[in-house]
Amino acid sequence: MCGTGDAADNTDQAPADRTDRAPVGEEARFSELLEDSAEDLYEHAPCGYLSTLLDGRIAKTNATLLDWLGYERDDLVGRMAFSDLLTVGGRLYHETHFAPMLRMQGEISGIALELKAADGSRLPVMVTSTVKTGSDGQPLLIRTTLFDARDRRAYETELLRARQEADQERDRLKLLNTTLQKTLLPPTLANVPGLDVSAHYHIASVDEVGGDFYDLFPLAAGTWGLFLGDVCGKGAAAAAVTSLARYTLRAAAVYDPDPVAVLSNLNTVLNHEYQGTDPRFCTVVFGLLTPDPDRGGFHITLASGGHPPALLMRADGTADYLPTPGGQLIGALPNAHIATATVHLSPGDTLLLHTDGLTEAHTTAAGGDDRYGDDALLDFGRDLAPTTASDTIGAVRDLLDAFGTGVDDDTAVLAIHVPRPLSEEQQ
Repeated sequence: MCGTGDAADNTDQAPADRTDRAPVGEEARFSELLEDSAEDLYEHAPCGYLSTLLDGRIAKTNATLLDWLGYERDDLVGRMAFSDLLTVGGRLYHETHFAPMLRMQGEISGIALELKAADGSRLPVMVTSTVKTGSDGQPLLIRTTLFDARDRRAYETELLRARQEADQERDRLKLLNTTLQKTLLPPTLANVPGLDVSAHYHIASVDEVGGDFYDLFPLAAGTWGLFLGDVCGKGAAAAAVTSLARYTLRAAAVYDPDPVAVLSNLNTVLNHEYQGTDPRFCTVVFGLLTPDPDRGGFHITLASGGHPPALLMRADGTADYLPTPGGQLIGALPNAHIATATVHLSPGDTLLLHTDGLTEAHTTAAGGDDRYGDDALLDFGRDLAPTTASDTIGAVRDLLDAFGTGVDDDTAVLAIHVPRPLSEEQQ
């Protein structure tokens, strides 16, 4: 009974065993592949093999390398050296670098060289060589493996071409941005009799067009308009708003030079043009300049829409901000509140208008919360006063240059100065 049971168990297990095994025909073919001779594997490997004596003469090579180069075995073995297969530049590199390093280290790998084929064509390869030593540790021969690098060379060439095209495109973009930026700024500021004017635009990045703008231009006889602003964002979209703001301000000032009316017109235009999911707005200060024949100097009325306050540096060496509190961003609301302030610029006084790129600049390259700030700018003005427009702009430029990469936003500055009479300047 036990014997019968064992037989039955063996019978039940047999089908499962046959199911787990591959078909007999496939096993046979797989076995044939595994039984390839070592010589066949050497001859038809997917890479080139080369054995040379210590003096470089070729002692053995495989069929793969011969097929690549178009040589017969007798053309190479015992007749040529490995260096004879190299181009002129490769031979020089082999003699001055490859061979000396191989002798010192016993192995060198991943070297890019070019071989000369029998027909004169070139074959880029990656080369690895190892010194084979005997039981006594003395070098016997050099074994070299060569990998076809044509696909890699083509990839590198394409990568280089793409990099060059990208660099050219970036240069074109820089030129376009620079040209576009120039069109958004006045080529020259108006010459106002009795007034010294200077301005500067500091570009934070040549890769993007900024949104800062300024201008000074004549209106009716004896009056001049000026403005300085900062559009939110960067790039082409900001440039479009900048262009619209500049021309709207000039046109509105001709129609009605009252500073509040000018900014109200700009607010209406921006609200009309930029509605919905992509609102656009800016901070702007607009000023109306009129000479004061009675007291000398100029009378200025400023209107501000959310813009940083102007810095007033007096002839007596004092300095303070000219506050315009409560002014709201232009274009953000249908009816923005616009703050105003008036001031008399006496001989020797200087007024500095600026965008927030100056006060928000980082004082260290590390960034963080190390902003320059309004208090530091006020101290800067107090140290500078009394000053002139050109000296003020020169000092601001030096300050911005000192910040270096800490200036991460474009900065526009505009300074106006009432010169003292020549007799006072000479005292």
